[in-house]
Amino acid sequence: MKVKVINRNEEAFTKERKQDLKKVHRNYDPNLHQFEKAHEYTRALNAAKLDRVFAKPFVAALPHDDGVTALCRNPKHLNSLVSGAADGVIRIWDVAQRRPLRKLLGHTSAVRGLAFAPDGETVLSASSDCTIKLWKVPYAPLEPGVVEAVQRPVLAFSGSFAYRSIDHHWCRNQFVTAGDSVQVWDHERSEPLHTFSWGADTVVSARFNPAEPDVFATTGSDRSIALYDLRLSTPVRKLVMQTRCNALAWNPMEAFNFTVANEDCNLYSYDMRRFKSATCVHQDFVSAVMDVDYAPTGREFVAGSYDRSVRIFRYNGGHSREVYTTKRMQRVFCTRFSGDATYVYSGSDDMNVRVWKAEASEQLGTLLPREKHKHAYDKALVGRYRHMDEVKRITRHRHLPKPIYKAAKARRIVVDADKRKLSRRVAHSKPGSVEVKPERKKKIIAELE
Repeated sequence: MKVKVINRNEEAFTKERKQDLKKVHRNYDPNLHQFEKAHEYTRALNAAKLDRVFAKPFVAALPHDDGVTALCRNPKHLNSLVSGAADGVIRIWDVAQRRPLRKLLGHTSAVRGLAFAPDGETVLSASSDCTIKLWKVPYAPLEPGVVEAVQRPVLAFSGSFAYRSIDHHWCRNQFVTAGDSVQVWDHERSEPLHTFSWGADTVVSARFNPAEPDVFATTGSDRSIALYDLRLSTPVRKLVMQTRCNALAWNPMEAFNFTVANEDCNLYSYDMRRFKSATCVHQDFVSAVMDVDYAPTGREFVAGSYDRSVRIFRYNGGHSREVYTTKRMQRVFCTRFSGDATYVYSGSDDMNVRVWKAEASEQLGTLLPREKHKHAYDKALVGRYRHMDEVKRITRHRHLPKPIYKAAKARRIVVDADKRKLSRRVAHSKPGSVEVKPERKKKIIAELE
């Protein structure tokens, strides 16, 4: 004998809040829903519009007494951030509570670089006063309120020239500094272990490879990108570009790829195994790019520019997916991704460290399962209909300040004129006499071994 039983899941039929609507069962037979595609497109259009309505990326501003010149995030704690300023003062921040934990005094000139040790309990700072200092980083207390205290360095390393950058090894007690030459140091020694130099008057930045423990890369004032190996006494390879690179960042997931921030308003991604061509050219800035940093996922990176804007790029995207500006923000000198890739930090000349959301319209706080499902559904809808003209226009549009908009327009006119001129030269010249270089190779002058 068959018995029909009505079986209902209690969670599906229990209201989580008073405002929740009663669940309505639908028949999904396509013959009963002839306008399903049209309704779905309307939902996608509304989701794209609401995404822009709720796009409020700015979270907080952490104040300094001078322009912020260096940033560093703690590899072990998500809420810990260290920032250095042009007056030589370093501050350790509890980002979650938006309060300073420590004020580190010891430098007499601008702080040019900061780097955390892998344990997350030690931070190193390099300054224009020819010194490197080692500091202990405290934990953020659970009690709210002001806890800022002055702290002095644990160790000090003295050099013979001003330092421009510093980076700590991913697993050893070693760090590399950049200045008149490249120096590799150990925590236990007061003198550098290795010193490298190869033609550059000043080395601007240095970064250790996250996968190869003995490899690191530098950018120099002679427009070069150089690769070094600690097992060798000389540099390995050098690439010379048309304009100088200000910063370099390795992709943490694909450690043979890195991206450099260039003075020509672009960023260039390279494969360290093949320097003959860039893997991608990232455009959209209208002034020199000052800093770049990858997300822990390796799928995106953030860059800051002299044009007073912060942009987020996909690792293989030619144009930025997001641009952040404020009326008061000045030239951006340093940028960093948070440890969970949810937030972006930027330090600028107007004496503020700003915290932004990596996804501009992301809803903060604890989400209910129903809300998570709704956000995922809207995102999938926009992704399905992103090729439609109206959805594409809404999702791509970003309002820019007038100076950036006008500069981009003028830059576009110049680039288009150069392309027109080249096409006419090719058309009116002997076949093969005019060499047309692709965009990825255009800025490369030479590769030295």
